[in-house]
This record gives sequence, structure tokens and C-alpha cells, in this order.
Amino acid sequence: MDEWRGMSAASLGRGIGAGEIDPVALTEVFLDAIEAHPDSGRIYARLTPRRARAEAQAASERAAAGLRRSPLDGVPVSWKDLFDTAGTATEAGSALLAGRVPDRDAEVLENATALGLVCLGKTHMSEFAFSGLGYNPVTGTPPCVNDPGAAPGGSSSGAAASVAFGLAAAAVGSDTGGSVRVPAAWNDLVGLKTTSGRLSLSGVVPLAPRFDTVGPLTRTVEDAALMLAALEGGAPADLAGADLSGRRFAALSTVALDELREGPAAAHADALARLEGAGAEIVELAVPELEEAMALSGILYTSEAYGVWRETIEARPEAMFPEILARFRGGAEHGAADYVAAWRTLERLRGVWARATAGFDAVLAPTVPIMPPELARLETEDAYYRTENLMTLRNTRIGNLMGLAALTLPTGHPSCGLQLLAPPTAERRLLRLGSAAEVVLAA
Repeated sequence: MDEWRGMSAASLGRGIGAGEIDPVALTEVFLDAIEAHPDSGRIYARLTPRRARAEAQAASERAAAGLRRSPLDGVPVSWKDLFDTAGTATEAGSALLAGRVPDRDAEVLENATALGLVCLGKTHMSEFAFSGLGYNPVTGTPPCVNDPGAAPGGSSSGAAASVAFGLAAAAVGSDTGGSVRVPAAWNDLVGLKTTSGRLSLSGVVPLAPRFDTVGPLTRTVEDAALMLAALEGGAPADLAGADLSGRRFAALSTVALDELREGPAAAHADALARLEGAGAEIVELAVPELEEAMALSGILYTSEAYGVWRETIEARPEAMFPEILARFRGGAEHGAADYVAAWRTLERLRGVWARATAGFDAVLAPTVPIMPPELARLETEDAYYRTENLMTLRNTRIGNLMGLAALTLPTGHPSCGLQLLAPPTAERRLLRLGSAAEVVLAA
């Protein structure tokens, strides 16, 4: 039964539907694996075994009666520690929220539970989700599956680790500037950033609500499609017959390739060659206006984040990791008029992007322009932390600033992902493209 830990969530669901896998036994396999794993305390902030067992038992009874609620009914998943869980602490990776126990589930967790998903527990994350590195000296830093001495990617660090190390069939994270896609890329997973507003943020600890999104981290694109359906309480995208032949992609050159380091550069070139070999047309695209949009990041993100958390932070700033504290306090430097003007500029630039990319099925870029940084240096070198964090989030932030749907896929090169960017609300089309590209990149 230990082989279940390496199977996709969809395959586990099919096994349950066929009567070959019992949800109770499946849940026990994952709970036992978590208990035995030497780094489980760095991956899970806290477990919910009583809830998991009760949900698994109910799923088992539904399966026996032929009354399964969804393709993932009975499949165990993990939740980032910023999704409210009734009666279980939700602390968003910060000592400032220690002991915070909500009285109801986040809406996306309610939706997933109603469709039969089993909640294993809450995973560690960057403090308040305000870092792409996944390094958190306050509550815990999960491992990277490819390098125990490297950062795991954040802020959904434990979410990625839970799947990569076989301690959950899938995970739910959040993405404000890349927090699903970065850890997915560095741990060789699929990560889906949804369009802002598509999935409910009710019961989700905020960072910058106008950019915050919810998304899954999974082994396969099929799993991502099924998880999206579970989170929104809808039907999954139809991936049957997906093909790259005749598809037209833009290979983004503006910003995304600047200072691209050797590993990601080689992986990106190989990925584009493979897609072309499968019949896709790839055209280099420059969008110079993107530079202007990227320059707005500081005022837009920090102003909103500090506005949300200022009172909580300033009541006990010494409890925070200093680098995260400094990022929040950067928001105090901007005036309200500047913030409003920045948003007006960004909305204009989003229109420019939409017109420039309208003739393509998706835009391609390296998910992260660097490899996972060294933890030892992050712990001791402040300047290294800052430069690596900004580089880590640079390419993914394009999707958030432009308000897009985005998907990262493994390229076959460890810790290097290929990012596909699509228009707002185009998740179904994006997942079909991703399903076809996944086959090519895995060949």
C-alpha cells in the first residue's frame, strides 16, 4: 500500500471508485508516513487526524454504496496554514497569530470537504505568505525535495513538500506573487495560479487581497484540474484529446529572461524545443510596457499588505522575522494618492498586455529564473536573502500583476519549471494546454 503515496490524486480516486482502494486504509497510509518521516515537523504545522479519519470513513461508506461525490472523494490532501479550519489553529506562519483558532472552515475547504476530500492537516509556510523563498525561522522551514541544503520555495513551502515527499496526494496553497508556482517548480510539481476572484478568499488569512489567489499543487495537470473543481464546487475541465499541434505560443523576452541563470536557461531552451517538436509554433514576444508594470510592485504589494496588518505587526514587531517585517514596513513609505495612481497605471498596462498577447494560446516563460538558494546563506546573509527573494518572485509576479491565470509544469530538469500564462478566467483552456505540454515535457 505504500505505493499509493506516489500515485496521482486522480489515480487514487479511480482506485477508490473501482473498489481497489479503501479511503480509510489510504488515509492511514498517509498518516503513518507523516508520523514516520524525519522532516514531517518541518512540513506540517499541525495534523488533523481525527477529522481525517472521520472524513475517510464517510468516504468509504459512500464508495461502498456507489454514492461518491466527486472523482477525489476519499483522497487525502494538505492545506496551507492560512486556510481557516474549524477548531484547529490557523497561524499563517507567524508568532503574531499563535493560538488563533477559527470557528469555521474557509469556504474553499468547505467546498472540498463537501465533495469528499480528506483533510490531513496544515502545512508550514513563509510568514504571512510574504516571501517566495519558503525560509521561515519563526515556525519552520520545509525541505526541498531536490536539495536538503536549499530553500523549498514559498510561500506555500510545506504544501509543496507534503506532495513531493509523498505525505499528501495533493495540496492547497495561495499565490499572491508566485507562492504556488515557485515551490511547485522547485519541487518538480504542477502548480496552478487561478484568476483573482475565481476562488473564494473567505476564511483565508490575507496578505494583499487584490492579488491573493487560491491554487493547488499537484503531481499532474489532471490532478490540478480536479482540485480546481473541488475548490470551487464545480465540474473539472475536460482534458481529453489535448494536443499541441497548431498551437501558437509567445516566448516572453521582456523581463523574464533577464539575468536568467544557467540551470533555468538550459531547461527553458530544452522545453521550448520540445514543444516545437510536438507541433507548436513559438514566437518571441517583447512587451516593453511590462517593465513599467514591474516597477509598480513595491507600492502595490507593500501598501496593501501593511494596510492589512499594520496594527497587528506594530503591537509586537519583535515577534517577526526581521526581513519580513522590513518588507511590510516598506508599505508605510507610500501615500494613498500614489497607491491609487499606481493601480490606475496597472489597469492601463493590463490592457496593453492583453492586446499584445491576444493572438497566442499562451505566453511562455521560465517559472523561476534562479535555482533554489542555499539555506545556510539565507540564514546568515541579509543581502543574499533580499536579492534571491526578489529574483525568485520576478517571473511569477508577471502573472499576478497582469491579472492572469498561470500554470507551472516540471521540465524534466530538477527544480526548473515552465510557466504558461493565459488570460483571466481561462483556466480550463490553460489546463488543456498544460495537459498536452506535460506529456511532451515528460517524454
